[in-house]
Amino acid sequence: MKDKKVVIIGGGFAGINLAKYLGGKVGVEVTLVDKNNYNYFTPLLYQVSTGMLDVSSISIPFRTLFKDKTNLNYRLGKLVRVKPEENKVELTTGELTYDYLILSHGTRSNFFGMENIKKNALPMKSISQAVKLRNYLLREAERYIYTKDETEKRKMRNIVISGAGPSGVEIAGMLAEMRNHILDDVYPELKREKMNIYLVDGAPNVLPPMREKSQKYSEKTLKEMGIIVKLNKMVSDYKEDKVHFKDGDTIETKTLIWTAGVTGIKIDGIPDENYEKGNRIKVNEYFKLENSDNIYAVGDACVLKTDPAFPDGHPQLASVATQQGKLLGKNLLKVIKGNKPEAFTYNDKGTMAIIGRSKAVADLTTPKKSLTGWIAWFSWLFVHLFLLINYRNRISTMWNWTTAYLSKGQASGLLVGKTANGSMPDLKKQTKTKSA
Repeated sequence: MKDKKVVIIGGGFAGINLAKYLGGKVGVEVTLVDKNNYNYFTPLLYQVSTGMLDVSSISIPFRTLFKDKTNLNYRLGKLVRVKPEENKVELTTGELTYDYLILSHGTRSNFFGMENIKKNALPMKSISQAVKLRNYLLREAERYIYTKDETEKRKMRNIVISGAGPSGVEIAGMLAEMRNHILDDVYPELKREKMNIYLVDGAPNVLPPMREKSQKYSEKTLKEMGIIVKLNKMVSDYKEDKVHFKDGDTIETKTLIWTAGVTGIKIDGIPDENYEKGNRIKVNEYFKLENSDNIYAVGDACVLKTDPAFPDGHPQLASVATQQGKLLGKNLLKVIKGNKPEAFTYNDKGTMAIIGRSKAVADLTTPKKSLTGWIAWFSWLFVHLFLLINYRNRISTMWNWTTAYLSKGQASGLLVGKTANGSMPDLKKQTKTKSA
């Protein structure tokens, strides 16, 4: 029997775990399509953006991952449209035919229709955005030193982070650690200056998905680190170097970091009725799209409501996507052999967030307990280290973490990129998110 062609769109947690499961299996020829030629570990993007980790610590080329599996292929390109009636996908780099198509293209930053924020804020959803944010922060530190305009300097001293979920809390904590422990050594000119870090959110609590104990500990710890936490504050605009809130308040700043939400990406060729709120693709318990025999969706791109413990769909977490990718790989092999697939139920082991040095929270499921402080911090390190995709990444990441922790220094403080006249480029203009 001829091998079945499986095309996977997107090499995030769901796509890469699906591909790895099918690697070396008889009866399938797999092609993974991604606009980047590498897989990267999204939970650690904020550590790249603040210089704690190098890009190589959290990323690895797809071809390196696939080199020992002859049935795994990689194709550089972006999805343009799906042609279900022809069993084809059109890419920016050509066409591919498929027997089974899996959409695992993830999400993008949600700016909620606010064009000024989309244009001027700094998102953090990709490696390139994380590196540009790091470059921007380093450039601003250098620019602050030689700027004479006191009005400009006042604005530059304020950094606003919109979104008090895990990403926002983690980057706020990391910036506070840098300000409190690193900047005086790296930038002696700034010893008498004060950098204000604002963490703002429209919700009444930080880390809304987590338990009350974790929320209270996190807010208290953030404030003890010198972070200004403003809750029930909905951002409405960002213009003329001011973040505007719906209640009329403003904060002067040159830097708005945007971690306030994500949205799905609609695919040309997938009918509108296949989408739910947030542009997530509706799937059944086997990840199959309605009215399709061979198109599936997994990971953040999909919403599955048949799991009894998650009737409104699963949280958009790495652990969910990983489990979905592995099960779909198992199910595809069953379907090809004419066997019944297995319905998805999420094995929820808990939720974690790191706040700063030896400060973290962890809501465990079994036992049902919330951990705080250094125990949660160590658990976070352990879990994230072993979620990294390969052994090389684990070694380099642990080395960088250990040296940074002991020396209170940064792993990467390089300011990369310049324009023809030698000045730094406008990095805000380079962070505009593009669709997949």
